[in-house]
Amino acid sequence: MDQSNRYADLSLNEEDLIKGDKHVLVAYHMEPATGYGYLEVAAHIAAESSTGTNVEVSTTDDFTKGVDALVYFIDEAKGVMKVAYPNDLFDRNLTDGRAMLVSFLTLAIGNNQGMGDVKNLQMQDFYVPWSMLRQYDGPAKDISDLWDILGRPRVNGGYIAGTIIKPKLGLRPEPFAHAAYQFWLGGDFIKNDEPQGNQVFCPTKKVIPLVYDAMKRAMDETGQAKLFSANITADDHYEMLARADYILETFGPDANKVAFLVDGYVGGPGMITTARRQYPGQYLHYHRAGHGAITSPSAKRGYTAFVLSKMSRLQGASGIHVGTMGYGKMEGGKDDRNIAYMIERDSADGPYYHQEWHGMKPTTPIISGGMNALRLPGFFENLGHGNVINTSGGGSYGHIDSPAAGAISLRQSYECWKSGADPIQFAKEHKEFARAFESFPKDADKIFPGWREKLGVHK
Repeated sequence: MDQSNRYADLSLNEEDLIKGDKHVLVAYHMEPATGYGYLEVAAHIAAESSTGTNVEVSTTDDFTKGVDALVYFIDEAKGVMKVAYPNDLFDRNLTDGRAMLVSFLTLAIGNNQGMGDVKNLQMQDFYVPWSMLRQYDGPAKDISDLWDILGRPRVNGGYIAGTIIKPKLGLRPEPFAHAAYQFWLGGDFIKNDEPQGNQVFCPTKKVIPLVYDAMKRAMDETGQAKLFSANITADDHYEMLARADYILETFGPDANKVAFLVDGYVGGPGMITTARRQYPGQYLHYHRAGHGAITSPSAKRGYTAFVLSKMSRLQGASGIHVGTMGYGKMEGGKDDRNIAYMIERDSADGPYYHQEWHGMKPTTPIISGGMNALRLPGFFENLGHGNVINTSGGGSYGHIDSPAAGAISLRQSYECWKSGADPIQFAKEHKEFARAFESFPKDADKIFPGWREKLGVHK
């Protein structure tokens, strides 16, 4: 059934819709199934995403039609369609009247992903008007709070050198805590990896006290504050609270140095909101493990990594992994920096929409996946700044001297880039950075050809 007469209005002007402040706008890439018209399928998507179904129903009234989602733009040649969703369509909390991310997802990528007349459909961008934006939690903490703990300026406090304990699974409590201590002698931030939690060989109630002891010893030895991101991911709300409460109780007077890591993609918006609302005093670390199932550049359904990151800021993530923009081991390219800009700036351009955040706290880009001191200068140059958390596992524990030296080499890499120095010349005066060349020779050969002769390395 062609529903374009009701669920499409191509005379609507996007600028007017934005000024009206009454619609959430969503841009999709869509390909109809063979035998179906583009506008026909686009209208069916809008119908299924709002008030319609595949037949006329007797319960429709004039008010119902007033909350129809409407296709307001199509470009069949480019496979682009845009839909305006009235704000009133979206579910609100009973408890406080605020908006919920699950409702946005239920409508915008709900049943429309499985309709027979849709071959491919992927959300590329969305725009949230101020009237809806203010109904979302947003972050309670941001990177400025971490800079403050580390004794840095709250503005442009710079690079936070972090790691993931390696191997990511398989260490018993004592080796795990020792690995943390070794890194903290040179670095700032350690995160549990996404599968770590309460394994039978490394139970939470044994390893967490040892990790805190390692943190205290490292702080005493270096005179510097340290940060730990603890994984509280769980299927059950009360299990999450139990893990979080135990961790905070254990760290006691240093609880402000604890972030809570949540596997937000596999766990869903409810898990993020639980952490955000129950523990607003902690930095909320959104790990996106599993997102590549739908956000991979090869995917043609679901939504993109850009959309995932933008949603994380609405939900209240203090930081989210954004990939390495082609400089590490994960998928991605240099233009992925737009993901970072959208979540960290108060005014930013997406692929299809400009978004004003109206003072909502930023979400920190967290850089992880195959990075080391040699890859970082190019990354910083591409991004244009170093106000990020970088968790380098192999880049720290793979350093030829020690995890602490690996951490120091990461920070020196940032200092090299920030100063505008030539990396080879900089290495001659900074031992840990220089030894990173020997630690990661394949990267060194690729990024800095001729480095052995220039640094006097003969092997």
